[in-house]
Amino acid sequence: MKMKIKEVADLVGISVRTLHHYDEIGLLLPDETTESGYRVYSDENLETLQQILFFKELGFPLKRIKEIIHSPTFDRQEALEMHYKMLLEKKTRLDKMIGTVKKTIQHSKGEIQMTNKEKFEGFDFSHNPYEQEAREKWGDQAVDEANEKAKNMSEFDQEKFNEVYRNLAALRHLSPESKEAQAGIKEWYVFLNKLGNYSLEAFKGLGQMYVDDERFTKNIDQFGEGLAAFMRDAMAVYADTNKE
Repeated sequence: MKMKIKEVADLVGISVRTLHHYDEIGLLLPDETTESGYRVYSDENLETLQQILFFKELGFPLKRIKEIIHSPTFDRQEALEMHYKMLLEKKTRLDKMIGTVKKTIQHSKGEIQMTNKEKFEGFDFSHNPYEQEAREKWGDQAVDEANEKAKNMSEFDQEKFNEVYRNLAALRHLSPESKEAQAGIKEWYVFLNKLGNYSLEAFKGLGQMYVDDERFTKNIDQFGEGLAAFMRDAMAVYADTNKE
């Protein structure tokens, strides 16, 4: 089965620009390119893309992912089993933390009493039990870079969020279609895609959520009244304008 780039982007939930970038850096080359320049992807291409996104979810930089999946010693089945183990371990920790947050909410309402030990259930700062196995398969540098990326993201994320909000708040009196507003919202889109994978449609939907969900609205509007609505409109314009 062959798929055009827009079909792949919609299927996976990533942007066409991301697929263009993967092609340009040699990470994911489409099975063929038509005479008119359209990229066409095969089922094998989609399997490779899935593998890339698994590695990306675990924090591996694109450069290292390229080296790993294009290595002659790369075993896709082994990699999948490793991903499965690591994601299960991550899920277990997240489930514990979700339970802790739920109990903390009940505790803060006076519905239950928590011990000090219970307040920190789910926090685990020890090494991932599968990290050594990952190092043996994919090398120290790949794992170190993934860990460092995750560490750095957690350290600056909140301040970066705040910085973008402040910059956009200063523009909220302008039209969402203005050059300045679109430049600011592009910065927001690029930043979000460093944390995850947002298609243009998902980006647009996220903007709508900023207004539909009062929790988002309250959090965003603390940087300037009406900012959430401004971001929603600017994000919609950006998504519609940049669709391929």
